[in-house]
Amino acid sequence: MRTITIIGGGQSGLQLGIGLLKAGHQVRVVQNRTAEEVAGGRVLSSQCMFSNAVAHERALGIDFWSDTCPPVQGINFIVPNPDGSGTKLIDWTGKLDRDAFSVDQRVKVPRWMAEFSRLGGDLVIADAGIAEIDAYAAEDDLVIVASGKGEVGKMFARDAEKSAYDKPMRALALTYVTGMTPREPHSAVEFNLIPGVGEYFVFPALTTTGPCEIMVFEGLPGGPMDCWGEVTSADQHLETSLNILKTFLPWEYERSKDCQLTDANGILAGRFAPTIRHPVATLPSGRKVLGLADAVCLNDPITGQGSNNAAKAAAIYLKRILDHGDRPFDAQWMQGTFDAYWDYAQWVVRWTNMLLLPPPPFILEIMGTACAVPKLAHRMANGFDDPRDFFPWFADPGAANAYLTELRAA
Repeated sequence: MRTITIIGGGQSGLQLGIGLLKAGHQVRVVQNRTAEEVAGGRVLSSQCMFSNAVAHERALGIDFWSDTCPPVQGINFIVPNPDGSGTKLIDWTGKLDRDAFSVDQRVKVPRWMAEFSRLGGDLVIADAGIAEIDAYAAEDDLVIVASGKGEVGKMFARDAEKSAYDKPMRALALTYVTGMTPREPHSAVEFNLIPGVGEYFVFPALTTTGPCEIMVFEGLPGGPMDCWGEVTSADQHLETSLNILKTFLPWEYERSKDCQLTDANGILAGRFAPTIRHPVATLPSGRKVLGLADAVCLNDPITGQGSNNAAKAAAIYLKRILDHGDRPFDAQWMQGTFDAYWDYAQWVVRWTNMLLLPPPPFILEIMGTACAVPKLAHRMANGFDDPRDFFPWFADPGAANAYLTELRAA
């Protein structure tokens, strides 16, 4: 039995903690809010999780919602016609091989906290600064930090080589709603790319009040969708959301014009710089701690990979811990554990960072070709489940041309 403390009780921290408990280890999770505070608080994310990520939850017996959560069954990519006609220049849909699911963190986290405690975990409700983390590190074999906020997040130095940006690339907002007209003939993430303005996504989910739809707005800084700074109420947030759709995406407005907020806390707005950090931090005592998921690998949500990355990182860390036996968790092992995750995550980061820039001509050609080649639309949709499949053809003009030529000849 190893003794392990995890700072942060979100997707990655609780998933890892439950996995360690089931393997027979002694685990403490330090979380600064009670289950009731999480459930009654503001939404935390949009969290559309694709099947490979959900499979990690199922493997631990903590996928409690797939039978009640509305499924996400495809990806619908749309680019409005730039002539202002309110029509679509690009419009294709790819069906997912296996359903995706979005469960509000305000539903998931309290249930997982209860499961963690039921399995014998030590759930500590407290703030954890550097001094507290140092004390935990003195007691336990390993401390993992799965929260990137406040002074704790600053422990991990920015990795300039891996971080493409040093400032926020989008103004972000979430709006949880009910009353939207369902998409036909099947559900999907509707991914609208508005050149020079930003992106809008919408997909079905499960929230504290039942089924809902989540609107995700990604506005270019300084552009017309960067408009949340003066919003002061939930009603104004919804009104702003609908005005964006009415102005730029009339087909989305028609689906949404009669929507209501799920609850007054079903809104969020902010911005952050996508950042990769060095995964090993040194405490004042000289002891080392290991960062996990968003604490050391924070992506813009434009590709919907945040919770997916968190689940996959937790699974990789779990395997590395279990395979390590009774040897010490030294800095070399910590770096190797992050490197094992980075072998996967680097492709997600590269793909995500590409989409934050204006698309080059070969990307527009790929997107346009998918309208006429269903096989390509299917592959692109399922790439959201494993973004490694986008390479090299989605990143290199020569590889893209060769692949499109092959598809057209088939």
